[in-house]
Amino acid sequence: MVAKLDYRWHLRKVMAGREMFSTTDLLPPLKERGITLSTSQVYRLVVERPERLSLKILMALMDILDCTMDDLIEPITGAGVATKPKKAAAGGTAVAEGIGGLRPKRARIRGVGL
Repeated sequence: MVAKLDYRWHLRKVMAGREMFSTTDLLPPLKERGITLSTSQVYRLVVERPERLSLKILMALMDILDCTMDDLIEPITGAGVATKPKKAAAGGTAVAEGIGGLRPKRARIRGVGL
């Protein structure tokens, strides 16, 4: 069994704790640290959960907000277990999950004149 790993991104909450309520409040401090991002990039960084994050940006955020990585990123484990769905053999009676009774019946081709 493989545990599903996930995380929660708390940048917006940490910023609010430092009385930074606008995403553009991060632009000047980031620029001071040599990181140039557009306003839309900073907005996505704050509002959405990043899938890929530069370590330089992470270190700059920790310096700007005077916080640790644990304050920004909360690791969580998902409840589900990663398993492959079971497949039915040709002509079998097993129904794949999510399809229910919508699976069509297998066609039987017979010779001419029968």
